[in-house]
Amino acid sequence: MSRVEDLYAKLKPLMEKKGLYFNKDQDMVWPLLESLVVNKDRYGYTACPCRLASGEYEKDKDIICPCVYAAQDVEEYGSCYCGLYVSKEWNEGSIAHVHVPERRPPEKAMAALGLEGPA
Repeated sequence: MSRVEDLYAKLKPLMEKKGLYFNKDQDMVWPLLESLVVNKDRYGYTACPCRLASGEYEKDKDIICPCVYAAQDVEEYGSCYCGLYVSKEWNEGSIAHVHVPERRPPEKAMAALGLEGPA
């Protein structure tokens, strides 16, 4: 079993208990999971592959997958920002598939770039 398959097998039952389901589009899921494995190797944690990570845990802890915004995104839009996690209704096609806006505060994204902003 590859590391990506292992990650999928571990996360699937854990996340489904929380109401977060993998997107049924496997062509989307596998590259995202591969990116999580890359980020795990790179940073030591599974930073969201759809956002800029600083490589510093304290600055990135809000975007460790599933990020702190995922549950609220799925509840409101049926999908997380990346589209990795969705609701059961989203996978069944019984709710609209809409753009999920970024909830991460801009100052956190800027901090990941080393741009802390004015003091």
